[in-house]
Amino acid sequence: MTKVKKIISVVGARPNFIKIAPVHHAFQAYRGKINHLICHTGQHFDKNMSDIFFKELKIPQPDYNLGISGGSHAVQTAQIMIEFEKVINKEKPDLVIVPGDVNSTLAASLVASKLSIPVAHVESGLRSFDRTMPEEINRIVTDVIADLLFVSEPSGLRNLSHEGIDEKKVFLVGNVMIDSLVNYLPIIDKINIAETFKVKPGHYTLVTLHRPSNVDDTGKLRDYLDMLNRIAAFQPVIFPVHPRTRTNIEKFGLNRHLNPSLHIIDPVGYIDFIALIKNASLIITDSGGIQEESTFLGVQCITCRENTERPITVEIGTNHLVGTNSPAIYSKTAEILGGKIKKGRIPDLWDGNTAGRIVRVIDKWFS
Repeated sequence: MTKVKKIISVVGARPNFIKIAPVHHAFQAYRGKINHLICHTGQHFDKNMSDIFFKELKIPQPDYNLGISGGSHAVQTAQIMIEFEKVINKEKPDLVIVPGDVNSTLAASLVASKLSIPVAHVESGLRSFDRTMPEEINRIVTDVIADLLFVSEPSGLRNLSHEGIDEKKVFLVGNVMIDSLVNYLPIIDKINIAETFKVKPGHYTLVTLHRPSNVDDTGKLRDYLDMLNRIAAFQPVIFPVHPRTRTNIEKFGLNRHLNPSLHIIDPVGYIDFIALIKNASLIITDSGGIQEESTFLGVQCITCRENTERPITVEIGTNHLVGTNSPAIYSKTAEILGGKIKKGRIPDLWDGNTAGRIVRVIDKWFS
């Protein structure tokens, strides 16, 4: 009798849940051959940033929750490694799946590799070429370790080839985040934006900012809020605030004199957030995944960064890479709201079937 293969997927932050949900669901067709477990490291510990995603994405409660949150990059990574090693030693999996580029991704990869457990990296090969970003280090190291590398866009293939990764380990499968979006689009379409968030569809700007380089500096954060105040003077702005960003707004005393049309709200669940993206006239963000979701939905997106690891969203999508200078961002905002937009198109293989391709590769690899 063939032994049932055991796989552990490791999640730690909001984007990880969105990527692993369709993979978990795809594995259900392989019951009797593959047993898929989920380990939540606890990296995102706020309930609005974590628990709600398990419920909305219909992922079962994790088999393991390591409860690791907070601390410096070194402390967080080290604590995850210590606790995940216990899980590995107990479960002895045949494969560990790590999505994305957060500290949980790196920590789990290192532990598995040192215990001779193969690693599969979902969303492999993305590069910003900016090593001041912790995520870039996590991506590079994880890809060196990984035995299976699942790539979402052609730039990933080029990057991995340049880094000398064996092409036999690399698979262009598409964007698994889009699987979740496609799956829940019928529900998302039923969300009444006007009733839920008191804004008219197509007549508001959606904002997310969370990167330390943008929100940990008093002057930079003040400049951004001043800019958003100016935008709110002629169009409502919805700003679901990352916990760190809210803390800094309050710590720096920047929550005074805000335009009433600048709505600073708590983080929202996945379905509500995608509905906000879909119905926005414009998105201003420093996130990675939102660049992809907005491109799929055909919504104009301004990325407040000097680089992007998702170049296809700029090359053929609706993403505008503008930099972090608030006057430049405001200028581009005025252009877009004035009608100067990118039409864009959906990249190849961003079709809602990526998880199935990933699982088929893994099943064949086991054979």
